[in-house]
Amino acid sequence: MENNLEKILPHNHPMILIDRLIDVDLNNNTVCADVTISEDKIFYDKSIEGMSPLVGIEFMAQTIGCYAYYRNGEKEPKIGYLLGSRQYNCGLEKFEKGKTYTITAKMVFSDNELVSFDCFIYNNDMECARATVNVYQPYS
Repeated sequence: MENNLEKILPHNHPMILIDRLIDVDLNNNTVCADVTISEDKIFYDKSIEGMSPLVGIEFMAQTIGCYAYYRNGEKEPKIGYLLGSRQYNCGLEKFEKGKTYTITAKMVFSDNELVSFDCFIYNNDMECARATVNVYQPYS
């Protein structure tokens, strides 16, 4: 499995926020990635020694982008569009420096290019955030 995120996502550093693609399962419509919060991340806020909980939506979106890369046959990635999210709920005051968070997404609806995913963010198996994320993923 390709793990070069610059090849998988249509972003360049420093906008690639996730660190590692862990798994993509097209049969079960799931994807898993992780991120370790560090001072070199673009949205790191020294005043809170972490990242705003709102950045979790982008962690989810980039994880979904990895799924789209494989769903599209590993072709050059196309820019996807976050159409919205329902019920983003994050129980954290911040994504804390030094902690690793695992992001999972499962496709729950697809009408060709309009897709919905149930997304979760965990730290040590404890759920930290969840949302249903709706995206437009253009395919060739």
